[in-house]
Amino acid sequence: MITTVTLNTAMDRALVVPNFLVGRRHRASSGVTLPGGKGITIARALKRLGSPVIATGMAGGLTGSNIIERLTDEGILNDFVRISEPSRTSTAVIDPVTGVHTEINEYGPRVQESEVDLLLEKLRYLARASRCMVLAGSLPRDVQPDIYQRILRGLQPHRIFTVVTQPDDTETLRLALTAEPSLTVIDQREAEDLAGNEFASDEDFVIAMENMARIGGQTIVVMHGTGCVARVKQGRTVSWLAADFDLAEAVSQLGFTDSFVAGALHAHFADRPMEERLQMAIGAALANQRVLGAGVFEKGDAVRLQKEARIRVLDAVELEVGE
Repeated sequence: MITTVTLNTAMDRALVVPNFLVGRRHRASSGVTLPGGKGITIARALKRLGSPVIATGMAGGLTGSNIIERLTDEGILNDFVRISEPSRTSTAVIDPVTGVHTEINEYGPRVQESEVDLLLEKLRYLARASRCMVLAGSLPRDVQPDIYQRILRGLQPHRIFTVVTQPDDTETLRLALTAEPSLTVIDQREAEDLAGNEFASDEDFVIAMENMARIGGQTIVVMHGTGCVARVKQGRTVSWLAADFDLAEAVSQLGFTDSFVAGALHAHFADRPMEERLQMAIGAALANQRVLGAGVFEKGDAVRLQKEARIRVLDAVELEVGE
């Protein structure tokens, strides 16, 4: 069983609005509303791939009740801590003419320390039956940035595979890395914020990721606009891969990285070779971007689109870093 953890759950609404202009009245040509937060989206994508998964985290108020009810309707196992303040709602406006996405996200609820303690207790319980635990997304208000670090250190006695993805806060990411997650997946902006500089080449990515590894990261993937760079650690061996892909036929970028994580985990627990794990991750991400709805795609499309990934081995970069 894979457990996904979403601290800042949401009801996510995506609207397609052609020729969207600020200050004008529009009619949406289509739309979808789904339970969201990155861990929930990963759980949805994992279920679509056929991997056993349970979603947990914190949910509150009528919005939280709606999240739990809708997840149950989707057939996604869930076990959330109920909190006193209501979970947030988020709205994305997608203009198919210009390709511009506009997102409006609420801050989320204020969470009490006693509610965090209940979550930590639940995670200790769920860890007993989990092969993997995924910590995904931003933190709600009043939750300290060391929460991912605390969770990861609490999981270490269980010796399960751990994932940190898109915490959207530099300090949360840095502290999480000190607890040595098995896999870290972030976007270029998050990596640049941590590194303190922009990236212009594969070497820039590699240097930043080596610094992340010195903090404590193991296998690390950084996503960018048309691909990703991966630092792969297997035992004592470190190798470097890069993947490039085309973003043709994109309907929405919502859930792209979340679906990538789900594809990588699905292939990981099928014991596929590393390059095939990266290809499956990209296949799931590309399948998701062709459908409106985060984490929504058909498994057959994800398998078919694996061939769109062009994998490169960064031998020269690896030798330079190792010197």
